Amino acid sequence: MAQLLLLVAYTAKPGMRESFVCQVRDAGILDAIRRENGCLQYDYFYSEEDENLLLLVEKWETEECQKVHMEQPHMKKLAEIKERCMAETRLEKVFM
Repeated sequence: MAQLLLLVAYTAKPGMRESFVCQVRDAGILDAIRRENGCLQYDYFYSEEDENLLLLVEKWETEECQKVHMEQPHMKKLAEIKERCMAETRLEKVFM
């Protein structure tokens, strides 16, 4: 079965990019996701050219692992933080 790579490009509301990452980290969401079955990578990267751009790189053993991930309780909290901080989300899926 193919591994799944997700590239999630976020555009933060003005001045909210770092706040978003800090809130996700401080709530323990990053650690919880990284401990999930099948999670191979879950990392945020800042754009050097645009203070509102953020890239999330997710890598999962299988698409099924990622689907289970989306149903975890901490994902509801992540969605709440995202709603407060992000203006736009774009997703690209790559099967490896």
